[in-house]
Amino acid sequence: MKRHPSLTPLSREHHGALILARLLQKDAPLYKGLPADDAGKAEYALNFYKDELAGHFMDEEKILPLVKGISSELDRLADSIVEEHEILRLHFGAIPGRTNLEDHLDILGKALESHVRKEERQLFPLIQDSCTEEVLFRIERILSEN
Repeated sequence: MKRHPSLTPLSREHHGALILARLLQKDAPLYKGLPADDAGKAEYALNFYKDELAGHFMDEEKILPLVKGISSELDRLADSIVEEHEILRLHFGAIPGRTNLEDHLDILGKALESHVRKEERQLFPLIQDSCTEEVLFRIERILSEN
């Protein structure tokens, strides 16, 4: 499904998040130019979170109130996305000092991948199908302000 222009910026940012998600998982292939050891992956994850994901989560949370009340399914998905953001924030915050770092990174990677796929496969298509052009324009305007 072609992504509506209002959601394209968020969708593009998901590419980097998916690479990070796969990198953190135990069965991850080596990625050229990215760390291969757990300490390096942890540092990369924290920097990516600070530089990219934290703002991405906030942007999504700014637009989700615009789609609330349109349908019960969209309300449920929006609430679920916010809950997952909180869980992911906790996982990223728990990276420093972990003794079982490999296991923690694997759990984080799987959770992040699942989260991004939910947004791409469920949330964004539902927003596109359920929202008026006016709401989509408001989403685009909010995202362009950042």
